[in-house]
Formats: sequence, structure tokens, C-alpha cells
Amino acid sequence: MNPLTRRHFVGLASIAGLGAFAVPAATPPLAATPPPVLPPVPDEFPTQSPALAQEMVGVSHGNLARVNELLALHATLALATWDWGFGDWETALGAASHTGSVEIARALLAHGARPSIFSAAMLGQLAVVQSFIEASPGLQGTPGPHGITLLAHARAGRDPAKPVFDYLVAIGGADPVPKSVELTPELAARFVGVYALGARDIDRIEISFEKGGVRFKRAGTTARNLIYRGDHAFHPAGAPMVRVRFVLTNDAAATELTVFDPELVLRAARVA
Repeated sequence: MNPLTRRHFVGLASIAGLGAFAVPAATPPLAATPPPVLPPVPDEFPTQSPALAQEMVGVSHGNLARVNELLALHATLALATWDWGFGDWETALGAASHTGSVEIARALLAHGARPSIFSAAMLGQLAVVQSFIEASPGLQGTPGPHGITLLAHARAGRDPAKPVFDYLVAIGGADPVPKSVELTPELAARFVGVYALGARDIDRIEISFEKGGVRFKRAGTTARNLIYRGDHAFHPAGAPMVRVRFVLTNDAAATELTVFDPELVLRAARVA
């Protein structure tokens, strides 16, 4: 065996030292990032929330701050539409238009809301309104949501919409008065009451008489104004083809309520 020389020893020591630095100590693996916790998928997905759609249309009547919050949540809520009852459909832009909510209308349009003759009338866009009517003569007589007329939309736009208002007055037919029959308080009182079409709480309909008008409200829904057409029959505001009829006997209170749209939809008996 050859003895180690000093030169050999220094070489081996260097190799050993290099090995000590060349092989790093094992490090623990990085902790895996947990996946984000997602909210439950709504039953209506991929349809957007009906509750949000209803809220958007509701707040578009005048709540600009909430409109902007909902647009930040889902920009496509600018297209929201809601049936307030009996087919009285209203868009968010339609709500802003008949209430004269200019800033809300502009915010909705900036996020993709579809312009209409009603929004144009409120915003004072005379050339647009004229083009609509020239393309479809008589269009000025078509009512908007809740039966609100085109002239009323122009009136809601105040001074900036005055040229539209004056134009509509000049051509006529933009403010038709819905047909109605005088309803005495004495007769209205005979319709007032609670009617049931089933055993559930939601199956109860309340008929009330407030501020000179009769109102229809099913539990859990929005009350609807009724316009008297005579013969114990009404049509809901914004739904002139629907009929709400009452059965009266002699001078007593109504005993039954029916709804036709246009066929019989429901029959409810008076319970209170």
C-alpha cells in the first residue's frame, strides 16, 4: 500500500470539501395553495338571477348608486326585464325613461341597454323619435310599461326633452287616455276583500281600495292597479287584454273573483 503523500491528502480533502458544498441539504416542499372556495352554483345558472333582474328594474326607477353597484356586479343587468304582473313587462331602461332618471338611463345605455322610442323621448332625441314614427306611423300611440304614454315620457325628460314634447303634441295621438268607467266608492267597497284559490298562503289574493283605485295583490307579489271597465270587470294597468271579474249578488259583497288572459286563468272564492 502506497502511503498518502501530502499532495494526495490535500487533493482528497479538496474533493471532499467540494462535495460538502455541491450537495445542498434537502428543503421541505412548498405548501400547496388551497383552491379558492366558490359559492354554490345557483339552481337557475346559467340564467342570471331573477331576483337581481327584478331588483335592477326596481332600482332603475331612481336609485343611481344601486344601479351602478349592480352594473359592476354584472354589466349585462343593463338588459334586465321584469314582469310586474299580468304581462306588464318593464326593462331597466324603461323604468329610468318614464321616471326621467337621465343619469341612470345613460349608465344603462353605456353598459349595453337597448334604446327605445321611450328612452329617446325622455332624453330629448328628437331625430330618433321622428325616425321611429316616420317608419311606423301611429307608433306614438303605443303605451310603455304600466300603460304610460310616450308623451308622458317626453314630459319626464323636462326642458331637454321639450322639442320632443312639442313635436308629439303637434302630431297628436301620443297621449291616449285608456278607456275606463267611473267607479263609485260604494261599488268599489263591494269588491274589497280576501279571495283564496287554494290552501297555501300564496294562494290568497287581496283586493283593496286605495286613493280612489282598486288594487290586486297576490301574497308575495307586487300590488297591481286595476282599471274599471264596467260590468264588475277590470283590467290591470299595463295589461289591457286581461280581465279581472267579480261575481256580485244583489247588494251584497262580491263572492268570487276570476281572471281571464284571455281564457280563464284562475277562480278564487271570497274568504274574508
